Amino acid sequence: MTQTDQRYLIQQNKLVDGEAKPPVFAKVMRSKEGVFEGVSFIKSKEKASVLTIDEANQAIAWANQKKPNAKEYVTKIICLGQ
Repeated sequence: MTQTDQRYLIQQNKLVDGEAKPPVFAKVMRSKEGVFEGVSFIKSKEKASVLTIDEANQAIAWANQKKPNAKEYVTKIICLGQ
């Protein structure tokens, strides 16, 4: 059995907003060499980075460590197309 290469997006919702405001999506920043440098969150789902599950987990770990207000958000990995 082969493992399907799924692609994912990272979605965040602010805890206090609930469903009132649309979510934001992760845009991964990389160096010219392709090395991961960080994450920013944008409103456009179409411009968000499409990631493997390992890349998505790395981006979430970085955001939780480096973003001071990370605990104000619910962060989810969603399958592309959701």
